[in-house]
Amino acid sequence: MPEGDVLRLTAGRLGAALRGSPLVRAELRWPSAAGVDLVGATVRESVAYGKHLLTRFDDGRTLHTHLRMDGYWRVHRTGAREANGRSPAVRAVLATETWTCLGWHLGMLDVLRTRDEPRLLGHLGPDVLGDDFAERLDEGAARLVTDPDRPLCAALLDQRGVAGLGTIWTAESLFATRRWPWTPVGSLDDDARRTLLVTARRLMGRSVEVGRRSGLGAVELAVHGRHHKPCRRCGTPVALGSTAGPGRRPDAGERAIYWCPTCQSAP
Repeated sequence: MPEGDVLRLTAGRLGAALRGSPLVRAELRWPSAAGVDLVGATVRESVAYGKHLLTRFDDGRTLHTHLRMDGYWRVHRTGAREANGRSPAVRAVLATETWTCLGWHLGMLDVLRTRDEPRLLGHLGPDVLGDDFAERLDEGAARLVTDPDRPLCAALLDQRGVAGLGTIWTAESLFATRRWPWTPVGSLDDDARRTLLVTARRLMGRSVEVGRRSGLGAVELAVHGRHHKPCRRCGTPVALGSTAGPGRRPDAGERAIYWCPTCQSAP
């Protein structure tokens, strides 16, 4: 599932393509939004909150989309063959006279009043990449320990604690701080939890910076996706478990967790 860094890059690209020009084509191929007419509306901005994308219009409405597991947006020159958007996998088309944005395989789509966004996102924790994260750091650290016995990896993946982390940056943040992923979150003191979240923000922020220069996937990962490969720090083969435990492979109900058994030994 795309994580907060991908959503931040996506929002930037959509905003750059659409901002300031009225839509000449708008198709929302979603049952609950099929009758919504956005033609003539002008995009004010496109922003990300955690894993949610909010495209705000000058008429007081917001298009909210979520990529889920397989979704993505692509930008093409209006009139180009790639911009026709005829595939049934395209769930949304937003176009100005210059650029066309296609939302492929979107997992969620709805239109709401911009002023109602807090009602939609109010259950989420602070956005790890948000401009206000420093001010909300203590809140995020406190939200992680709603269930003190919960494994760190599961607490970080719960968007009600902090928003934006997925399996990639959960694994990378735990590796960077040398934390065993299944450590009970309540065993960490306030400073340790804050350090973990600051580390996650630093790693994800770097991914955004690199992505803007070189595209997605250009960041070298330490453990995620490197099962059986040598740890970049100590050479031990990287292990694969799940949120259910170190010896449990991920299945439909659990998320994959990569870690180094030496650098992140159990306490």
